[in-house]
Amino acid sequence: CSSLAIGTTTGYRLFSLSSVEQLDQVHESNEIPDVYIVERLFSSSLVVVVSHAKPQQMNVYHFKKGTEICNYSYSSNILSIRLNRQRLVVCLEESIYIHNIKDMKLLKTILDTPPNTTGLCALSINHANSYLAYPGSATSGEIALYDGNTLKTACTIPAHDGPLAALAFNSTGSKLASASEKGTVIRVFSIPGGQKLYEFRRGMKRYVNISSLVFSMDSQFLCASSNTETVHIFKLEHLTDSRPEEPPTWSGYMGKMFQAATNYLPAQVSGMMSQDRAFATVRLNISGQRNICALSTIQKLPRLLVTTSDGHLYIYNLDPQDGGECVLIKNHSLLGSGQMEENKENDLQPPVPQSYAATVARPSTVPSTSTMPGYSEDGGALRGEVIPEHEFATGPVCLDDENEFPPVSI
Repeated sequence: CSSLAIGTTTGYRLFSLSSVEQLDQVHESNEIPDVYIVERLFSSSLVVVVSHAKPQQMNVYHFKKGTEICNYSYSSNILSIRLNRQRLVVCLEESIYIHNIKDMKLLKTILDTPPNTTGLCALSINHANSYLAYPGSATSGEIALYDGNTLKTACTIPAHDGPLAALAFNSTGSKLASASEKGTVIRVFSIPGGQKLYEFRRGMKRYVNISSLVFSMDSQFLCASSNTETVHIFKLEHLTDSRPEEPPTWSGYMGKMFQAATNYLPAQVSGMMSQDRAFATVRLNISGQRNICALSTIQKLPRLLVTTSDGHLYIYNLDPQDGGECVLIKNHSLLGSGQMEENKENDLQPPVPQSYAATVARPSTVPSTSTMPGYSEDGGALRGEVIPEHEFATGPVCLDDENEFPPVSI
């Protein structure tokens, strides 16, 4: 939630989201046209790009050095890519490829997955668990949960009756939100157990296509946007004795009554009662466009960010106490001329274009031991994970900007 990447007909652009009033363009590339996937590894220089010119090829770049780290080609079109500090996941219509981010070596191929025409999948940004979620069925809302670190199936979650439309992990990888193609009910499950924790009703009047589902970094809020003009923000909370007493309102009183009643009612009924209306909403000026949302903290205040496919970024204020209608405070055009972000790091040299061969030929810093930990801030020791030597490429491509990968602040 700290930067924005967009693909365009001429290439791709990266923006910093550190300010409300000013949109800083960090990088722009026009080397590859018609980019439809661009994924940046947090705030680092690692960026993964896929273009319509070569939809079966993934290109991995170090954009500050102007070098290509590597590229991979697959048997069919790449539909989506997800990455964290441990894993890079490539999703095709009927297969998923898991790479080790340290050297881009292919670790696992999940073949014969149910037809996934939209490339729907989610990867936990917390590399300590690297859980991967994807549709376990093309006809029902079953979620397949896979452990990207141990490379084993974790569990299957029967989340919805109809096919899935959206999946999202929270920042720690302990919760997973899902929505079906109907788009009326959003559910949140515990990970890795798969127990249902929350159930929110987005609306009953019409079916909608949910295009974006995202948690806030503190996991207190969940945002859902669709092809309608309304964005819904739900609050994830349970009434506990440790919380301050709420104002004696009628809705608060009834809420507590319902909460108490759920202990004595059948599961089907208590499930309906636990559904909640939106804590906050946004009325967009446009409808029918694909959009992506993020809940972020910019200049120490909670904000809702909405990016639309026509190239606009809308920034709203979010009241974390009272919710209600969010107020639009800024609208940025992403396709205009962005202001380049000043490089404040003295040790970075200007980008020097190098060939792919020269990039691979750089001196390797990988120790020649029989086993090697996977990449993370702590050298992969967090879970005691060790990857056998034979799983690495003969000439591993090393990322020599590891110190630039900032720790995730949670």
